[in-house]
Amino acid sequence: MSSSSGFDVDAVVLDIEGTTSATGFVVDVLYPYARERFGALLASRGGEPEVARAVAQVRELAGEPDADAGRVEKILGEWVDADRKATPLKTLQGILWAEGFARGELVSHFYPDVIPRLRRWHADGVRLYVYSSGSVAAQRAWFTYSPEGSLMDLVSGFYDTENAGPKQDPASYRAISAAVGADAAADRTLFLSDRLGELDAARDAGWRVVGVRRAGEPYFAAGVGGHPEASAFDAITVSVPRSTA
Repeated sequence: MSSSSGFDVDAVVLDIEGTTSATGFVVDVLYPYARERFGALLASRGGEPEVARAVAQVRELAGEPDADAGRVEKILGEWVDADRKATPLKTLQGILWAEGFARGELVSHFYPDVIPRLRRWHADGVRLYVYSSGSVAAQRAWFTYSPEGSLMDLVSGFYDTENAGPKQDPASYRAISAAVGADAAADRTLFLSDRLGELDAARDAGWRVVGVRRAGEPYFAAGVGGHPEASAFDAITVSVPRSTA
């Protein structure tokens, strides 16, 4: 790590893809799983409020207010190919992934250094949050159906591009701080991510940051600018100061 040996903070906020978990798993397993099921979801459940709202958002973002279900499915596929972080795409993926996890067809991926460290931080009194471009529903499923069983008791809250905002906008991190409130001030919050733009935005919102650089991940070569960095979670020391009162 290119900074001090540890961080005295109250909360750690986790990115998922490329940070806690392999991007390859998301791209090679989860993306195809949802893509194969978009058509059936739109055809059979288009009247469900969450699906209907997402479809309306797809039409709005694409500038095609009259797009039928077939065209919406095609747009979603194009967004998957472009790895576009569009909220309605993430919503529909999240619905399908959550159901796949619940049926036992999917099990999430975590790097081997992650879960032991999350358990230690939680036991030490650090509050853990997740902020990912994947929907909150997908995040909950990810942490519920891990290779080691449910990790939901470790996480105090989940944030995505809908309830917080875009991940490269400092305002999104300020929104999370406002939601967390007294549990962690901005300068007592540590954000872990593999993307420089996200680290910059979090820093600009007053958070502390560590860039997680794992060999083989898409953003490894890009580096993390001048931010502290670590190759694994067990290289990051986090502690909550004990009261001296």
